[in-house]
Amino acid sequence: MKLHFSISYRTQWGEHVCIEIIFRNARGRESSAILSMETHDGENWTIETIPQQRDIRSFTYRYAIYRGEECIRREWGIVPRTFMADDSRTFTFPDAWQDAPRMAYRFSTAFTRCIQPQEPHEAQTPYFSQTLLFRVMAPQLADGQALALVGSQPPLGDWKPERALRMERAGIHEWRLSLSAAALQIPFEYKYVVINEQSGELLMWEEGANRLGRRPQNTVEFSKQQSECLVLSDGTAHLPENKWKAAGVVIPVFSLRSEGSQGVGDFGDLKKMVQWAVRTGMKVVQVLPIYDTTITHTWHDCYPYNAVSIYALHPQYVDIRQLPALKDKELQTEMSDEWQRLNQLPQIDYEATNRTKRRYLRALYEQEGEKTRQSTAFQQFFDANAEWLKPYAVFSYLRDEFGTSNFRSWPRLSTYKAEEMEAVLASAPEATGYYVYVQYLLHLQLSTTATYARKHGVILKGDIPIGISSDSVEAWVEPYYFNMNGSAGAPPDAFSVDGQNWGFPTYDWDRMAQDGYRWWRRRFEKMGEYFDAYRIDHVLGFFRIWEIPTHSVHGLLGQFQPAMPMSIDDIEEMGLPWRGSLYTRPYITDQVLADIFGDQATRVRETYLINRYDGRYELRKEVATQRLVQALDIDDTLRQGLYRLISNVLFLEDHKQKNLYHPRIGAMDDEVRLCLKPADLEAFKRIHHHFYYERHNEFWYAEAMRKLPALIEATPMLVCAEDLGMVPQCVPWVMNDLRILSLEIQSMPKALVRFGNLAENPYLSVATIFTHDMPTLRQWWAEDAERRQAYYSEVLQKDGEAPAEMPGWLAEEVVSRHLFSPSMLCLISWQDWMATNERLRLEDASSERINIPANPHHYWRYRMHINIDRLLRQEEFNNHLRELIQRSGR
Repeated sequence: MKLHFSISYRTQWGEHVCIEIIFRNARGRESSAILSMETHDGENWTIETIPQQRDIRSFTYRYAIYRGEECIRREWGIVPRTFMADDSRTFTFPDAWQDAPRMAYRFSTAFTRCIQPQEPHEAQTPYFSQTLLFRVMAPQLADGQALALVGSQPPLGDWKPERALRMERAGIHEWRLSLSAAALQIPFEYKYVVINEQSGELLMWEEGANRLGRRPQNTVEFSKQQSECLVLSDGTAHLPENKWKAAGVVIPVFSLRSEGSQGVGDFGDLKKMVQWAVRTGMKVVQVLPIYDTTITHTWHDCYPYNAVSIYALHPQYVDIRQLPALKDKELQTEMSDEWQRLNQLPQIDYEATNRTKRRYLRALYEQEGEKTRQSTAFQQFFDANAEWLKPYAVFSYLRDEFGTSNFRSWPRLSTYKAEEMEAVLASAPEATGYYVYVQYLLHLQLSTTATYARKHGVILKGDIPIGISSDSVEAWVEPYYFNMNGSAGAPPDAFSVDGQNWGFPTYDWDRMAQDGYRWWRRRFEKMGEYFDAYRIDHVLGFFRIWEIPTHSVHGLLGQFQPAMPMSIDDIEEMGLPWRGSLYTRPYITDQVLADIFGDQATRVRETYLINRYDGRYELRKEVATQRLVQALDIDDTLRQGLYRLISNVLFLEDHKQKNLYHPRIGAMDDEVRLCLKPADLEAFKRIHHHFYYERHNEFWYAEAMRKLPALIEATPMLVCAEDLGMVPQCVPWVMNDLRILSLEIQSMPKALVRFGNLAENPYLSVATIFTHDMPTLRQWWAEDAERRQAYYSEVLQKDGEAPAEMPGWLAEEVVSRHLFSPSMLCLISWQDWMATNERLRLEDASSERINIPANPHHYWRYRMHINIDRLLRQEEFNNHLRELIQRSGR
């Protein structure tokens, strides 16, 4: 077998095109090769190869761009080019680079498993002595439609639609046609047409100019002495897109409530929420992260973005109703009574709920565990997940034995060693087995819910947190993937004026790249077992992360990493004379103290400062960092003032490189601006804008394109992203290239306007009113009278004074406007759906908020005030929502 590949691709200096091939034999074994292609002009690349492997049944290939030994870009890989092999044949592939098509979302499991279910087909492509093979994708086709080809010569139908050649399904949205080239004159013209799958009736011609079938340059014509297959890969058929749109509900699993749940939402309740989605015509149910966050066994573990494992599901989501009753009738009755009490509470009692579930699960494990562990299904689950499941079980066992998840303080195994971990498993099989058993139960229940959702055409959308806990299984087992000497967060934004410090370690992306981002790919693949769409939390972190030094509490002293810090020459070239420590140390004067502390200025001056006798002060060493101030026994107003004083600097030296600097974000809005003359202040503003909005666009684009393609191709789930905050100009470039859905919030527009225009939302986006980090619609409405009136008058185009509290009819109008937006998905929080009905909604809107990002110790405990069983019985309300959704074309 001989393979001849050719492609046009204009490379940059130092780049070359490679072809990556995977060969499969009849037994399913794979071997791979990376072959460098040849070029004479830097644009047209070719290679001819004869595989050395024996017994090849099929082969798959795609093109990649390398710089030296490093791959810097690959083609879109969700739909690979796969062909049946033939040892006696020459295959010729005149190709074009395959980027993610505009309709990449149609290839996601959100469509292929939920909305338009279909199975991959292996085309039984016949080969002739001289074969012409057409290959094209047609995600635009509806059920009952098929693709055919018609062209300019008699073997191609002579442009007569009734003689069009019916094509064969060959994969997800892929069609192929194989015919003998003996009677064809090359070149020729042709088009694809849509036909009725049953009758063959012509439904539609492909748009645009005719396609041209020809051989690649520098190849000989078909020869009778040579068995050849010429493959024409035509990308995507030129057909109308038929933009699909859907509505959905957003709610954390923990917030769900049913008549029989046990004080917190569970995976059984999630199935009921899917039923409500079906009842109301919604197609998506979006949840927050569902992973185990058990660090302290207190309510502080309620934060769903601080998991101890990126794989393990939270034990609180076990639905007890799906499990056997305890044979200990007294304990079973006691448990049932407690669950009934907990389920009546208006909010989650995190500690009592988890304590009670743990007690039940341990009793059930003693009763059923051995039998379950002997089952074939359990063994299959264990074998498939052993790589993460065994370390998780040992970590959880040692955490509970030593009373802390801070593994660095454990008396043994504080440094992970695989052989010692295995020894613990062997020495305590019953104790560690409990954690495996609970994960098995969670897996079964979530899998059942996922299957139910898919069967009923509902997409379950999950959430990938950007960070991991520093006291997690991953930090213990794989510390080489992380930077532990700083923490991730976010710069100042609408959520927090001082920025956010999440406390997560940042990623060592260079190390992760060495194994092709295997850590991330495993994570996405596991998520794809249960979900068919996902939200990338803080997608900006894949461009650059806001890294905060360990001595800082809030986020103002952070830096973007990676970044291109400025030299002193860079700074001075932009018009700001360098003045050393004046710019890099806290600027403290009497005026600054008066502005920050008011009446307490004298006390601060005498207690915490050293007078330099030049009109400025320095911090005493015992308060030189925010962490030192955090440890002081002082009132919070004073503490916040000292934090502000410490961050009152103009430039920060780069964390890794000496004598290179970052302008401190937002510094021109703080008292440090007083150290600058008017002309210097203008120069600093230019530097600040250049650094954060211009300097890094190409650099951060390359960073994201180095990471994200490999990650999102790990699974064919539908990819959405939370792209809020300080968004660089390059973010939309990457989102568009990779077909990632953006998040559009009217009250947080990406343009420099007060409120966004819903009609301008891009199709590849998710429209929502507010996120879990924001107030609900009714809370937002009541918070700010001036903003409320502006929205009422300017956006809703209403006359008169805006009502102080939002009535149901007005909430419905806001929801309806979002439904009618161009966004593919309109996902509304459950609280905002309920705001449309004054009879059913919660009277006290202030109780509906899920999280307050400015408070790092917020208690995540919100629950639905109406249980789902009652909600399912609200026929009038549910039918009204269905009509509202249908009228919007969703």
